[in-house]
Amino acid sequence: MDQSKNELSIAQEIYGTIENRNVTLFKLKNKNGMIVNITNYGGIITKMFVPDKNGKMDDVVLGYDSLSQYIDKTPYFGAFLGRYANRIANGKFHLNGKTYQLAVNNGPNTLHGGMYGFDKKIWQANSFKTDSSVGVALRRISNDGEEGYPGNLSIEVKYTLNNQNELHIESYAQTDQTTVINVTNHSYFNLGGAESGSIKDHVLTINADSFTPVDHTLIPTGEIRSVKNTPFDFNQATPIGDRIDDLSNQQIKIGNGYDHNFVLNKNDHKLSLAASVLDPKSGRFLEVLTTEPGLQLYTANYLGGKFIGKNGKAYASREAFCLETQHYPDSPNRADFPTTVLNPDEKFESSTVFRLSVKKD
Repeated sequence: MDQSKNELSIAQEIYGTIENRNVTLFKLKNKNGMIVNITNYGGIITKMFVPDKNGKMDDVVLGYDSLSQYIDKTPYFGAFLGRYANRIANGKFHLNGKTYQLAVNNGPNTLHGGMYGFDKKIWQANSFKTDSSVGVALRRISNDGEEGYPGNLSIEVKYTLNNQNELHIESYAQTDQTTVINVTNHSYFNLGGAESGSIKDHVLTINADSFTPVDHTLIPTGEIRSVKNTPFDFNQATPIGDRIDDLSNQQIKIGNGYDHNFVLNKNDHKLSLAASVLDPKSGRFLEVLTTEPGLQLYTANYLGGKFIGKNGKAYASREAFCLETQHYPDSPNRADFPTTVLNPDEKFESSTVFRLSVKKD
């Protein structure tokens, strides 16, 4: 690829239709040739092309070739999740003296907003361009009672690609009633390329001294447990596969690998480095920065060949990793966890950055 010919650009096309409504695909490209495709159905990142250490471009996120596949069957590939990402125990929580019953869609629990969360909605979309970035802003109103959540929630998420090979994801929300909110992007990364196989040799660092253990339904027990001397210690760069099959650890056994929230080493709402991942073969290096207090590591433990993805590829378990920036799971039922309550006089703000680069031998 002749990268000298690359310029900042944004294009859009009709991606398909849902109930006679057009869905748009936005194609972002920076001057380095990095490409990010995003659709206003579910805020899904469908493609992310970045160079390896030899300049070869590969798509590093799992997903599908068509809109219909995302609609029919998806484990949240690339989607923007809400109103509450991750799990809420038994699909209910108490707020201001009232109990709210949510849609239950993951065993006894609510997962990623319910049956028809933010990932299954068509968003209003507007593209934008500056001297150094291109992006798309998605907006919608989540009506009072949607999936059982209180309050009319006005939400905007902005995806911005800049010339530093950073994808910024910024979320803003306001409500007319006290509610709860927790949003994240659920991209499945494989830095070797979406069709390159296992990510066990990817080297992971997480800036977290503790994590939240879970019960057999993957709901936090309430304990904040040290990662020291456990398979959950990624303070030093460690291959993901080194301890992923250590079934002597009860938490690894419960999750069938990693499917856990890490308590990031921070006590403010500032953007800071949460994690980094290196693929030694390609040299691709991903850094994740966030304002959020938690990070869910999921190692695609349940793909199991059930999802036929891009170019007819059947995705096997552990062929991707997710680093979901978030508040802790089940926070509405845990007063000692950082709060996810949003009041009418407040504005919700959250930022995450995926920064891509290469490390040469």
